[in-house]
Amino acid sequence: MEKDFLEHGLNYNRRRFLSRLSLGLGSVALGSLLIPDLFTGGMDDASLPPGIPDFAPKAKRVIYLFQNGAPSQLESFDYKPKLREMMGQELPPSIRAGQRLTGMTANQASFPLVGSYYDFKQYGDSRAWISDLFPYTAKVVDDICIIRSMHTEAINHDPALTFFQTGAQQGNRPSMGAWLSYGLGSENKNLPAFTVLLSRGKGNGQGVYSKLWTNGFLDSTHQGVQFSSGEDPVLYLKDPEGLSRFERRKMLDNLAALNDLSYKEFGDPEINAKVQQYEMAYRMQTAVPEITDLSSEPDDIIKLYGSDCLVPGTFAANCLLARKLSENGVRFVQLYHQGWDQHGNLPQEMAGQAKDVDQASAALITDLKQRGLLDETLVIWGGEFGRTNYSQGKLVRDNYGRDHHPRCFSIWMAGGGIKPGMVYGESDEFGYNVIKDPVHVHDFQATVLHQLGLNHEKLTFKHLGRRYRLTDVSGKVVKDILT
Repeated sequence: MEKDFLEHGLNYNRRRFLSRLSLGLGSVALGSLLIPDLFTGGMDDASLPPGIPDFAPKAKRVIYLFQNGAPSQLESFDYKPKLREMMGQELPPSIRAGQRLTGMTANQASFPLVGSYYDFKQYGDSRAWISDLFPYTAKVVDDICIIRSMHTEAINHDPALTFFQTGAQQGNRPSMGAWLSYGLGSENKNLPAFTVLLSRGKGNGQGVYSKLWTNGFLDSTHQGVQFSSGEDPVLYLKDPEGLSRFERRKMLDNLAALNDLSYKEFGDPEINAKVQQYEMAYRMQTAVPEITDLSSEPDDIIKLYGSDCLVPGTFAANCLLARKLSENGVRFVQLYHQGWDQHGNLPQEMAGQAKDVDQASAALITDLKQRGLLDETLVIWGGEFGRTNYSQGKLVRDNYGRDHHPRCFSIWMAGGGIKPGMVYGESDEFGYNVIKDPVHVHDFQATVLHQLGLNHEKLTFKHLGRRYRLTDVSGKVVKDILT
């Protein structure tokens, strides 16, 4: 066995070795005997094995409610009365300062400022300003932390979305969920560590692609598993008609034996990864139907999330399913809700989008809290960038649109060691630039990893001669928002 480790040292580092053993004291002792440098830092991979964080975590798992298409911060969580006062007036050149615009508005003759069509009010002990579009979120405002100073470099949807999910604007990098699966492993051997749920509103949608939940250059066992709203929540999970459970088990055993011969000959770690995926699918055949059955939820929970939670594939149904997956040990549940790209007709379209997600998002916070799970579950809500303070095209009070704006936007976070009832960061009176406590995408990613007990600078993987990490070469933990 030790010979195999020495021959395939690049494949069997400390992380891989312990991920294939249980993490009891006996296994740790065995590991140190077989590989003396396992815990001394003498081996190539200096990071800890899955399941052992770098330090005590505040969160055990993440539910990420990604609002794909970029909701406007100016109609949600960043109140700017100045824009109403200056409605129709030109954006001062000193505010824009020559910053890059998209091709959709770069050639506009003018940039008329437009205030929110919807009113804002202050809520909770934090007195945070929340738009009338989000009445349910307003009720849980003292449980969430609103960050109003997010910023990014990407100005178009695909690179901006990819940047948030993978730490790079180009594809083929491991997603955040894959990094967490790699760094911490799974809490439930019968369910994947990383799952993906999709929903879509009636607004203008931007596509989501499998590259957003890819494993990249990590083992394929870390790829996100997409759950669908159809009759089969996970495709190709069922046995073919006429194949018994016993026959399936025998087939997998024989397949594993053949793959073991291949591995001994070629040493390709993906061979073992495939075997693990077959075994996971076998165990999921029992676990998934039970988890995805929402019919047993009590009436008070259905009322909390809203009747849409009984309609498969809706945002509400996915939020309820996310809670069930999370409480059953899924490390990272990624939701994507499409339809937030309001370049025109924003007042009407955004109202529909907000109605789709507001009640269920707040219900998820309440549900986790009443089950005692919010403290150990990090919930995130937000899109890939923000929206401009000026109208795209002709300004009509009840039918304006907003272009992409990466310089300043809002998200919120809750649970998992994040300070509740807090507003962090500040934009200028025009809602255009960050003027206090900026938070970059890599800072956000570093903070998420930190809350799960992982040092973002140490969670690395060597690929093509370079060490890669989710936060690339930057990022700092935003300590002011942590409990």
